[in-house]
Amino acid sequence: MEEQKECCCSHKTKERTEKEYKDLINRLSRIEGQVRGIRKMVESDCYCPDILVQVSAVNAALNSFNKVLLANHIRTCVADDIREGNDETIDELVTVLQKLMR
Repeated sequence: MEEQKECCCSHKTKERTEKEYKDLINRLSRIEGQVRGIRKMVESDCYCPDILVQVSAVNAALNSFNKVLLANHIRTCVADDIREGNDETIDELVTVLQKLMR
């Protein structure tokens, strides 16, 4: 978005285009709905394999979200920092990738 928002996890922030922002929020809203659906399944004593299939779908959706966010990060933040000679961004990216691959 255009206005600067305070981030809860880091001193850095990222300005996103309206399209990027809406895409990420829509993905998260769908994931949130899926998680609520899983909770209802547990509360309704649904059969374990049925719940596991839905959990797998949430994991796939989160992985997809990560791929989109990571690609945007590399195309914008990382590329801009490298062009400006800010090589510590590469170390930060490597650390993030290591955490994602656990």
